[in-house]
Amino acid sequence: MRNSPGAKRTPVEKAIDNFLSGLRQRNASAHTVKAYGNDLSVFAAYIGAAQLHAIDHLRIRGFLSHLYERGLSKPSVARSLAAVRSLFRWLAREGDVEQNPAKLVATPKLPKKLPRVPTIEEMNSFLDGQMPQTASFPERDRLMLELLYGCGIRNSELVGINLDDIRMANEAILIRGKGKKERYVPFGDSARAALAAYLPTRQKTLVEIKKNTPALLINQRGGRLTTRSVGRIVKSIALAKGLSPEVHPHTLRHAFGTHMLEEGADLRAIQEMLGHERLATTQRYTQLSMKHVLAVYDQTHPRAK
Repeated sequence: MRNSPGAKRTPVEKAIDNFLSGLRQRNASAHTVKAYGNDLSVFAAYIGAAQLHAIDHLRIRGFLSHLYERGLSKPSVARSLAAVRSLFRWLAREGDVEQNPAKLVATPKLPKKLPRVPTIEEMNSFLDGQMPQTASFPERDRLMLELLYGCGIRNSELVGINLDDIRMANEAILIRGKGKKERYVPFGDSARAALAAYLPTRQKTLVEIKKNTPALLINQRGGRLTTRSVGRIVKSIALAKGLSPEVHPHTLRHAFGTHMLEEGADLRAIQEMLGHERLATTQRYTQLSMKHVLAVYDQTHPRAK
């Protein structure tokens, strides 16, 4: 929150400062705190000196209209509303307001856009052959890509894998997903080969730096690989191999679901492997390609033969 020297803090500005301080105490990421701070500072400027209890859902709707008038997109307005909701949810918990007025404000409808998924051929080209020279730890990076695409796991799930979670005999990995829910995900020959190449290198690295860690994927200092590092590495390799700069870890997860569906996998099996609680999520997540639709039609409709 920015104010000119000597300026008196408004009730909303004070509340925002306390809210952000609480986020920091709960170890929220610096990126999250900064994003909330930016959105809420605009809200504070719009509200002015109003008391907290005087801010109702109509004032918040007015704030959204103000953002649209400034030319903000629907996703940006939705993000600002989410920040205001979080602020008032916290204020209600603290007893500073009776209820959260932002709950009565509808979120702007966002267009449902699915990202472009690399084709099976593009993914094979991406994974096959040598790792580019930019890869500082090629054995680890290959395994990382094989697990993201071969198992369809989330970035956060990938970095959370421990060495003991690998079940080589069963060709499966114990994955800890959202809400600490556990599931086993199978892996194939390509991931097995990548594991066989990486594990000795991992052990050698840890011996050389005299460190020990349960983490499967490590950096060159022996620490657990972070989600940010994974995103950077995936983008770097994608660019080096001629893929879109928009490729990120979630792209590989999306490609996993889409390609499994294209090749005839059962939707519920894909749901289980992706760790989706609801089948509807899997249906939105996977793209029914024209190839798959035509194949199903040709195989099942009596007038297609």
